[in-house]
Amino acid sequence: MSGPTMFVRPQRIRRGATLTLVFGAVLATGAATGAFSQPEANPIPRHTAPVRAATAQLGTTDIARAIDDGKVGPRAAAELVSRSGDRWSSFYTAQEYEGFQQELDGRYVGVGLWVRRDTDGRIAVSRVQSASPAERAGLRVGDWLRTIDGRGVTGGAVTDVVARLRGVDPADPDDAPAPRPGSEVRLGLDRDGDDWTVTVRRAELTTEPVTVTQPWAGVTEIGIDSFVHGVADQVRAALAHGDHHQGVLLDLRGNSGGLVTEAVDVASAFLDGGLVATYDVHGEQHSLYASGSGDTTTPLVVLVDGGTMSAAELLTGALQDRGRAVVVGCRTFGKGSVQMPSTLPDGSVAELTVGRYRTPTGRAVDGQGITPDLTVRGRQSAQTEARTVFSGLGARS
Repeated sequence: MSGPTMFVRPQRIRRGATLTLVFGAVLATGAATGAFSQPEANPIPRHTAPVRAATAQLGTTDIARAIDDGKVGPRAAAELVSRSGDRWSSFYTAQEYEGFQQELDGRYVGVGLWVRRDTDGRIAVSRVQSASPAERAGLRVGDWLRTIDGRGVTGGAVTDVVARLRGVDPADPDDAPAPRPGSEVRLGLDRDGDDWTVTVRRAELTTEPVTVTQPWAGVTEIGIDSFVHGVADQVRAALAHGDHHQGVLLDLRGNSGGLVTEAVDVASAFLDGGLVATYDVHGEQHSLYASGSGDTTTPLVVLVDGGTMSAAELLTGALQDRGRAVVVGCRTFGKGSVQMPSTLPDGSVAELTVGRYRTPTGRAVDGQGITPDLTVRGRQSAQTEARTVFSGLGARS
């Protein structure tokens, strides 16, 4: 996946009528985000307060109000977002947004790179998709991306880097053709001080967000890479088949987020209804609930790390607070921003922070993360500790 994914529902968003929860670091880290749409029967009311002048101190609520009232165009909206000082708010052209929506279905055109922006503005490769053009070209996690087609990327927004990797020119997105498989992109890279350039061809790639294995007899491991469409159905299918009488290992390490609806549905697979999370929008409280009757008896261990964020933290917090799972690993990322999308007439979208979410017991996640029940370091040690936990849970049962 070439960079951050904007996980939102694919229908056209009406200004002021749809709520999104964005649980990811879009511009700062290039990680995935999570989103869901508020039902049409319960729309967010339009803003009515007067709009302040556009200054460097303009808040995200005022920006949303100005956009929803039709008082600013796309260029002004992009400038206001950049001035807001909110590192989590972002602006997307219509083509960028459409490309991100494709990833909801697990497909996209790109080179197979995830990227993040470091604190000094450098762009780092944070993940390389297996069997992708980037992997075949020898790119690795930790490589620094210096240029795309000869143009520097350092200091640029991650969304612009992603667009260029896909074949969209952020400076002229309206006239640019849609990204196509087979088109070439020249990447300038740095690895341990050695610079080189490589040309790769874009391809239409698919992702497999859920993997199911059986690491030990009687234990099913379900790894979730991100919460795209259909993840909850795949998790339920894994629970309906195979031998996991000793337990289920839910691996959320490196899961950078996704659709909140999918995360809530996964929680529903392990809970018998009840609260999953609460969130606020301009001070008004809302709640998310599990549905149906899930498996509440099979021992459950959740693996997390510093790359577990956003919707994955929402799921982890719910299972931990409800006493349903033992959480093993290290403290999670700590991202719990609530954002509202505002769509402009040309189809571009401004995602603006309007609140925060909390776990069922009222714990704030934003900036704090989820603390595991059992803290360990290293992927292998986490697996080892998980097996020990299953042995203890089995002994008690």
